[in-house]
Amino acid sequence: MINARAETVAGKPAFRSAFKHRRCLVPASGFFEWRAEGRTKTPHYFRREDDEPFAFAGLWERWSKGPAPVESVAIITTEPNDLVAPVHDRMPAILRPEDYAQRLDPEEQASDLHALLAPFPAGLMAAHPVGTLVGSPRVDRPECIEPVAS
Repeated sequence: MINARAETVAGKPAFRSAFKHRRCLVPASGFFEWRAEGRTKTPHYFRREDDEPFAFAGLWERWSKGPAPVESVAIITTEPNDLVAPVHDRMPAILRPEDYAQRLDPEEQASDLHALLAPFPAGLMAAHPVGTLVGSPRVDRPECIEPVAS
């Protein structure tokens, strides 16, 4: 599981322990969501308006599958803000830099942590459609985030 819903993360057996003990920050410069338009899906790139990097609220876990332990990470998702909503019904929980320390504090209470998982303000973000090149896991080039005509 690569995503955990903010609304249920503290209670779901798959994430409950990690939410209490293994919280992390997942650095990013942007993220993609696809808008379904009939049978066609158009990818969109979302970023901070000032192009500064940011962090998603994440959880990490260590588990066994075979002889070696496996470490994995999940990104917490939340309701979309007004910019993301026309494209997708969820968005990653983006943290403000001033909230990083609280997010990682092992003494922090779950109720206080939930307040950090609100949608990031739409006015601080920008978005544009991008080409379908981004849909290939073999492609990791700057062209993936270049705007295309919508």
